[in-house]
Amino acid sequence: MPKLFSDPEAVVEDIIRDVGPDLVVGLPLGLGKANHIVNALYARAVADRSIRLTFFSALTLEKPRPSNLLERRFISPVIDRLFGAYPDLAYADALRANELPPNVQVIEFFFLAGRWLHVPSAQQNYISANYTHASSYLLARGLNVVTQLVAKRVVDGVARYSLSCNTDTTLDVLRARSQGRTSFRLIGQVNSELPFMPGAGDLPGEEFSAILESPETEFPLFAPPSEPVTDAKYAIGLHAAGLVRDGGTLQIGIGQVSDALAQGLILRHRDGGQFEATVKRLVPNGPPFETAPFEKGLYGVSEMLFEAFIGLIDAGVLKREVDGVLLHGAFFLGPKSFYRALRDMTPEQLARIQMMPVSFTNELYGDEDQKRRARVDARFVNNAMMATLMGAAVSDGLDNGQVVSGVGGQYNFVAQAFALSGARSILTLEATRQSGSRLQSNILWSYGHETIPRHLRDIVVTEYGVADLRGKSDADVIAAMLQIADSRFQDELTRSAKDAGKLPANFVIPSAWRQNHPDRIADALRPARQAGLLPWFPFGSDFTDVEQRLIPALQFLQEVQRAPRRLPALLWQGWMRQPDAADAECLARLGLDKPANWPERIYRALVSAALVKSRIA
Repeated sequence: MPKLFSDPEAVVEDIIRDVGPDLVVGLPLGLGKANHIVNALYARAVADRSIRLTFFSALTLEKPRPSNLLERRFISPVIDRLFGAYPDLAYADALRANELPPNVQVIEFFFLAGRWLHVPSAQQNYISANYTHASSYLLARGLNVVTQLVAKRVVDGVARYSLSCNTDTTLDVLRARSQGRTSFRLIGQVNSELPFMPGAGDLPGEEFSAILESPETEFPLFAPPSEPVTDAKYAIGLHAAGLVRDGGTLQIGIGQVSDALAQGLILRHRDGGQFEATVKRLVPNGPPFETAPFEKGLYGVSEMLFEAFIGLIDAGVLKREVDGVLLHGAFFLGPKSFYRALRDMTPEQLARIQMMPVSFTNELYGDEDQKRRARVDARFVNNAMMATLMGAAVSDGLDNGQVVSGVGGQYNFVAQAFALSGARSILTLEATRQSGSRLQSNILWSYGHETIPRHLRDIVVTEYGVADLRGKSDADVIAAMLQIADSRFQDELTRSAKDAGKLPANFVIPSAWRQNHPDRIADALRPARQAGLLPWFPFGSDFTDVEQRLIPALQFLQEVQRAPRRLPALLWQGWMRQPDAADAECLARLGLDKPANWPERIYRALVSAALVKSRIA
């Protein structure tokens, strides 16, 4: 049985006594980090430079960092409410400040998106890896300790421990240990908020060398609140929802597009007429798409499990069982309501959600025949940052070598889409992005970095429609990508393709493609928005009602600030209006109800006007 501890420093002392001073420590991706043990290990290495400490991890979670007055006033109370008692990871603070001691190394294969740009040590020690390869890289580096947050349950007087949120790589390295290919100590830290998930990650105590359990080391789970779903993301999600077949299989990646897709599937299931009408308003003369309700239902197999999947189960969309299971996942992360929903499920409900190793969810190898039978008509839906006209996707990094996030499981799922009969890879991206005051296209002629090469091009979706690229010639692929590009960039992109000899010189963009503008998307979605079919937060939110009203206004204001010429008119409108009671609540939430100086008066006027403009938009 494991040694039981109430003090993390004592755990560290036991680890060093047993393993020695050369520590290669695997930390689960995201939520599953045993923060108190990790911080105690780091503190010991800082104090004793004879210890060589390597953390191998992914997705280090950090509290939001506001950057200006409005952000601070909006997000600081949210941080206190949702993250106030969450223990910061000391190595992350030191890494960001470039203060890691020379005997400590932090290696990650996936970053929280954009958070580690231009942090030299993080960028230099990043490993580009498929999620499924991470465990083998851990073993190759001499893994000797794994620390993990666990849930506890006592059965017939005997404690059992669930890997809960992170079966992903831990189960894979445990399998290697059971096969005699490695030896390491598994150390658990009990957290009472963590749902006890049944299945392969439900482990007996003897799998662990030590367990930390104490009221002093309890902490609230990291719970990022759901973000509002914009018009562009809803349009993308609705297009993707029309590509999913009843009786099929679904994998969804990270982000608001995933919420939009799930809500689109629910709308299609509950009201096919409204779904069809909305998609046809988005693309009046588009190709046929799926509109039937989900009579057979979908089966889910996704490396990430998040709140939208619970919504799909509750709505009766995710109901096709495979060996009694609706959904196989490898890790989870989400808002407080998501963790609460898992904790509140009956044993029968929870048994239909099984956490598995990432080698199961992301690969066909191992029980391949069974996986092929289960994963019929699979749709693997993942986000990209940019795409080229010839169908390559850029999802993890920039052409200067800076890493934004990581490859994760995206390449795995794209490869599965080509290996499975009837399966498709769907890569989603917004057609444009704002870079400072400049609007840029996310569809480019070429780019100096690729995550998914063009020979694996399949389906690409933007807010303007669907480009089916599989098996098409380069010229046809380019034409399809132009059809879903923002119209403000179509001419420039067409010239680049013609200059390279990849489009006929007489090619002309059809007039039907020339209407790809954000205003048209907003107009097409407005009826469904007003009918409550496409809510800002389709699966609930940890934001208060006042905060939910503020978010679109602050986003609108952020957009206006990128085009400063619009600010004077907005300021005048806010100056001249008297806020109603609801808007007054919003201003009070930001401390602008009684401005004490001229900057606060200006902010008050801008926010007041933005509250009106964001409702109109």
